[in-house]
Amino acid sequence: MENLMSGKRPLVSISIPVLNESGNIEALYSRLDALATRMKDRCDLEFVFSDNHSDDNTWMMLAELAAKDPRVKAIRFSRNYGFQRSILANYMHTKGDAVMQIDADLQDPPEMLEEFFARWQEGHEVVYGVRRKRPEGWLLNNFRRLGYWAIDKVSEHPIPRDVGDFRLIDRKVVNVLLKTKTANPYLRGMIAGIGFNQTGIPYDRDARIAGVSKFNISRLLQLGLTAVFNHSTVPLRMASFLGLIILAVSVLGALYYVLLRLFHPELPPGLASIHILVLFGIGLNSFLLGIIGEYLLRIYLVLRADPVAVIQQSLNFETSDLKL
Repeated sequence: MENLMSGKRPLVSISIPVLNESGNIEALYSRLDALATRMKDRCDLEFVFSDNHSDDNTWMMLAELAAKDPRVKAIRFSRNYGFQRSILANYMHTKGDAVMQIDADLQDPPEMLEEFFARWQEGHEVVYGVRRKRPEGWLLNNFRRLGYWAIDKVSEHPIPRDVGDFRLIDRKVVNVLLKTKTANPYLRGMIAGIGFNQTGIPYDRDARIAGVSKFNISRLLQLGLTAVFNHSTVPLRMASFLGLIILAVSVLGALYYVLLRLFHPELPPGLASIHILVLFGIGLNSFLLGIIGEYLLRIYLVLRADPVAVIQQSLNFETSDLKL
């Protein structure tokens, strides 16, 4: 926001992670180019792509665009590092005073940058799109709503519901993100927890232009678990709470059994019930150890300090500008 204060025309980076999006690249670039023309008196734009090791013509198409338009920049990873890490790696290679994140499938209209930009000029460091409706089926939509509700309830800080990764963030927010050490980023939670002035703009999500979605229920569940374990201590406290409850029940059960044997010695020994209790205890301990293991795994991965991604190729970047 410094350029706004100095009167200079700000640079806005459009960050676009892609994976096998050859059917959408042409339409996306056309709309971004038209948007840049419409906003040329307010800001300059750069288009920064991160290719998550696509196996179609995506990289070839990006190379053609970069050859004719210096605003187009791209990095290609040595393998698929996942959606969230590709976004974070892309943020590392933007230069804008603000960065707008958008998917290549055009479900989120890039033209909303005009509204995002206006809110940013008003002083909001984070402007995100709030989905009023989306074209997916009933099952997937309700699964998402349930996930948003659960994550918001257990998170240490409020995470906006019905909000994806379609957002504009100030350079100050980007800099904070890049200082954060995490092996499995969940950017919605990270940005929500950073603070600053944040606001949402409702919009209707469009259908995908071409190709297929990379997110099914299994991947959404995996993303949800990452959100919970990254931004909540509830599972750890739940493990302790359950342990105390089971301990109390076990002590009471033992006292009851001793008294029962004292007053009714003729009763047969409860071998089956003991086996059931032992198996229950083993299963519960395994579950609780699994929760603790998830947190230990995240600590281990952070300490291992693997790079966010490894760049195989780049377009319109100087070698000194590459951060990975």
